[in-house]
Formats: sequence, C-alpha cells, structure tokens
Amino acid sequence: MARGQARDRPVPGGGLDGDLPRRPPGPGGAGDGHAERPGRLLALALIRAGVIRNLKSHRNLAGAPALAPPGVLEAVPERPDDLTEALAWFAKSGVDFVVIDGGDGTVRDVLTRATEAYGDRLPTFGVIPNGKTNALALDLGVPLGTPVRAMLAAARDPAKRKVRACLEVVRAGADEPELRGFLFGMGAFVRGTELAQRTHGLGFFDNAAIVMTIAGAAARTLAGGPQDPWRRGEPATLALGEAAPETRDWFLVLAATLKRFPLGLQPFGPPHEGLKALAVEAPPRRLPMAVPTILRGAQPPWLERAGYRRRDVSSLSVSMEGGFTLDGEIYPGGDLTVRQGPDLEFVFV
Repeated sequence: MARGQARDRPVPGGGLDGDLPRRPPGPGGAGDGHAERPGRLLALALIRAGVIRNLKSHRNLAGAPALAPPGVLEAVPERPDDLTEALAWFAKSGVDFVVIDGGDGTVRDVLTRATEAYGDRLPTFGVIPNGKTNALALDLGVPLGTPVRAMLAAARDPAKRKVRACLEVVRAGADEPELRGFLFGMGAFVRGTELAQRTHGLGFFDNAAIVMTIAGAAARTLAGGPQDPWRRGEPATLALGEAAPETRDWFLVLAATLKRFPLGLQPFGPPHEGLKALAVEAPPRRLPMAVPTILRGAQPPWLERAGYRRRDVSSLSVSMEGGFTLDGEIYPGGDLTVRQGPDLEFVFV
C-alpha cells in the first residue's frame, strides 16, 4: 500500500494552505468589524483529513489523480488488508475527515472496515465520485469530476454537511455486520447487476448504464416464458419489519437508505430518510404498467394487490440460497438480517 507523507503541522480546513475565506460583512458574517466566532475557528483548525484512493476506479484509470494538498494523509490500498491498515493509520493520526476517492464499491469497503479502526466514533466522510456507479455521491449532490481540494474546502463550511444512515448486512449467529453500504438487492436485482457489468463493458456508465440496465432487464423479463429464471424468481423466506415471514418465490427484493436516486427515479416512493424496502412477488404481474408506476414513485391501490410491496422498516430478514448484491458487488446468500445502521455525516460540494 502506498502512503503519502504528510507535513507535521496543523493546517486550517483539513490541510489546505492559506487563510480561511472571508465572508461578506453582515449579521453573523465575518468581514471588517465582524470577527469569526472563536468556536467555529477552533473547529476548522482542528480538522485533520485523509484520502483513501482507489486507483482501479473507473475515472481514476484515465490518469494519475492530483496529489493531496500538504498536511493531508493519503493512502492507496491495493488489498483489503491494506485498507484496514490505512484506516488504522488514519485513526491513530487523528484523522476526523476521510475522503473516499472511488465509486460505490469503494465507499462500501471503507464503511465496512471503518469501525475496526474508529470504533463507534466514526469520522466525517467525503466522496469523490470516480467509480462506474456513484449513487451515494449523486444522492448527496456531489458532482462528477469534483477534485479533492474542493471537497477539503467544503469541509470548512458547517452548512456543507448531510447525514445518511447506512444499512448493515448481518449473518445469522454474528454479532457484528459483515457489510455496510446503501443499496441491497436480490432476485432480479442480482441478474440486473450482472447485466449492468456487461453494459459497463460496452462503455455505459452512471445514468446511461442505469437506463440500459432497466430497459434490458424489463425486456428480458417480458420476453421470457413461465420457466425463464427472470420471471421465475428466487425462493426465499422474507420478513419485512415486524411482518410475519413469508416463504415464496420473489422476483425482486430491494432495500436502501439512499434518499434520492439517479434520474429522479423513486422506487421507494417520494424521497425520504431511513431504510426502505421493495418486494415483488414472482412471477411479476402487470409488469409493463408496474415498472413506470414504481419508478415515478406512485402508489395506486392495484400495485399492492398485484404483489408489489413498499415498506419503511428498521430491518428485514431473508433466508435464501441465491446471492445478493450490495452496492454493485455480488455476495453469497444465507440467513441474513438487513438493518438500518448508524447515521453518518458526509460533506458535499
């Protein structure tokens, strides 16, 4: 793992050189005759930043990214153990703002390992969207192409913060979550993930990849016969929240803590906080009508009767032999609990 050498001096604003930006004079603002509040200046001066870079992320493959500013720690992990070591180094060095340079998968890996280094007192995070998929960054409002310096500068502004809960995947018999992320799926979503990986190979990414994947998945499901694996679904026992477990074939199960989705899609209804679930019975009924209805966030009475269920839950449990996806990666199934995790603070630009 490559490490960047940081200068051993406190740098205001997480390592950026220069004075704090002046604000226009006025009530509560800094300027001539208006000094910044001491508490805010102290908070800014104490920011200590570190950058985790995934050089294998899609946009980072185009060329070497700019070096982190002086005073900012930098790590380029190549293996999972390297990432654990980097986060331990950050925690030991007092880093309280971790910038993740990569896509959704890199964010998932960092959040999964962060508690090993930081315990319950997790740092503030920033996301530089350089992956094939960047759903979290889009939810937070971080534009593609955001440079690290802009993210570090935004960390100076307390107004540039948003809170998102992650979700946790816990296997039966385990005390701690195996994974932390933001978007869980099984059934057709696993096949859709495999299809998305093929669209990436054709040069489609972000919104274009989403459109191609949805269109391809819908076409494949509609064209398939009764025994087609897309229509047949996956056998599983599912319990949404406090509801009784139900064993049947499921076409699709999704769960997410994201608030907003790319292209304005609203699979869980109008944007709102918390853990949300969508479960669709197999074979899916009235699919040509259901897909656009679900994606625009509508909830007509017939949708539930046709086997499409939306729920806001604190957790769901599922027992399945097939795999599941979390933020673009496919994992083996089993007896799982998907639950709402801790609130995390993110900086946006």
